[in-house]
Amino acid sequence: MNSTKRVSARSTKKLPLRILSIGVTLMLTASFAACSGGLSVSDKITGKTELVIYNWGEYIAEDTIAKFEDAYPQYNVVYRTFENNETMYPNLSNTYDVIIPSDYMVCRLIREDKLQKLDMSLLPNVTEYMDPLFSDVKFDSDSEISDSVMSYGVPYMYCTVGLVYDANKVSLPADSTDPKEIWGVLFDEKYKDSVGMYDSMRESIGAALNYYGYSLNTLDEAQLTEAQDLLLAQKSTLSPTYGVDNLKDKLASGELVAALAWSGDHQVILDRITELGNEDQIDLQFALPSGSNWSVDMMCIPKSATNVAGAHDFINFMYDPDIALANCEYVGYSTPNVAAKDMLPAEIKNNKSYYPDAATFSTLELYYSNAEIEETYTELWNTVKASS
Repeated sequence: MNSTKRVSARSTKKLPLRILSIGVTLMLTASFAACSGGLSVSDKITGKTELVIYNWGEYIAEDTIAKFEDAYPQYNVVYRTFENNETMYPNLSNTYDVIIPSDYMVCRLIREDKLQKLDMSLLPNVTEYMDPLFSDVKFDSDSEISDSVMSYGVPYMYCTVGLVYDANKVSLPADSTDPKEIWGVLFDEKYKDSVGMYDSMRESIGAALNYYGYSLNTLDEAQLTEAQDLLLAQKSTLSPTYGVDNLKDKLASGELVAALAWSGDHQVILDRITELGNEDQIDLQFALPSGSNWSVDMMCIPKSATNVAGAHDFINFMYDPDIALANCEYVGYSTPNVAAKDMLPAEIKNNKSYYPDAATFSTLELYYSNAEIEETYTELWNTVKASS
């Protein structure tokens, strides 16, 4: 991976044109409404069609949008970000042309008829370069939903969920895959005020379930109660820091010694440690427990999208091998693009934390989504978050 400085997508997102006064804008809006078919005022002024992308923060190379707009000058990209699937979901009442949710959220959106099927004839790069691994993934316990996922979404990046930790301050046996050993760091009182948890329902509950060796999709009441009690005890005795992007900075500065993390964040934090000049003080490592989660973030087109042609152009562009390589190197996550993967250094593409082999994959679980899981896990997570 390269060590390009990451800049939060929140600080670089493009905003709609704001150069007109309110009075002039209202006059132009009335005029254009009379003679055009629904284009915004800014679209009419620039001669471009607006394309709205909704993605995770810090999840795209800094120049990708500019490169897309150079390749497709007919589009003006509005780029917006979210922090996790649960904060993205209620915002889907807004209009987006491309969204990038995780696999279990894709399944939920398919159930709720909130996505439209992709036209694969408009995605030749995807057909040519997507790893065939994803055609055989069981995305959901409902076979009909699972089999339909690839009709609604194209894999953008994938990752595993494990523990990042400072080996100078946290001792773990070399090459351990024992969930109790690895996740135990996050529940050990000697690390009070110095561990981080994702402010994300499935990841945090999943770590607690995996700690006990339970399925990440269990609906067993006793098992879920154990996980909830573990998270409640952690909150009251260790005072963990909750968040996503903020955890990276706190790990890089040494404020935290360990945190739950997606595999790609390991590389991002390493880069920040270097930027801060802390590489002699912090020995950051990543441990992947057996039975943990692997997840796939997918590019999808919502039912409410207004620029479907532009959405397909964007998804296809993201599968250009050079673009896919640049994004995967910048973000630090694993690419599903076989040509881009082939261009990665051997120490990256052969690293099982980034690109698990078949044996490692066989121990990992995807998160499933259905009404019962969503209701049960949301209630559990709300209980944890509301506790003091």
